[in-house]
Amino acid sequence: MDRTGPYVGLRREHGLGLGFQRTDAPRRSKNRMHFDVSAPDPAAEQRRVEALGGRRLEGYDDGGFLVMGDPEGNEFCIIPEGPFELDDEGRTDYLG
Repeated sequence: MDRTGPYVGLRREHGLGLGFQRTDAPRRSKNRMHFDVSAPDPAAEQRRVEALGGRRLEGYDDGGFLVMGDPEGNEFCIIPEGPFELDDEGRTDYLG
């Protein structure tokens, strides 16, 4: 990790990098970028995210992706590692 002023850059691998900029400005509309985070146990990862101040977002159907929000409401999904099946409606049973 590399930090310069309000910027934090994550370790680069295979020529790809990811950086973040700290800002006090509120988000004004839908996310411009959305991340999917993979985890071997999505339910356990949900509990970890909630312990860090995140929350599961309302308004998404059960059986769909596990849509979470960070403390400011920025959306991301927790998905299982490896392949998983989806039905025609985009639902899965990976959360058990």
